Amino acid sequence: MLPTNGTARFFSPLSVDDFIKKSSIISYSREALEAVYPDIVKFANNEQLTAHANSIKVRFEDI
Repeated sequence: MLPTNGTARFFSPLSVDDFIKKSSIISYSREALEAVYPDIVKFANNEQLTAHANSIKVRFEDI
């Protein structure tokens, strides 16, 4: 007997969706990204995601 405290009565078992990795892809035009890239860089740096910040910075080195 599993220690589920009876939750098996009202929760579904595993399904195919439990084993699928779901990803979102976001697309920006250069103009749209240019308007928000400083905010993205600031957010990424605050979250210590320096590679993400750098990936945006290199797109706008000429500015």
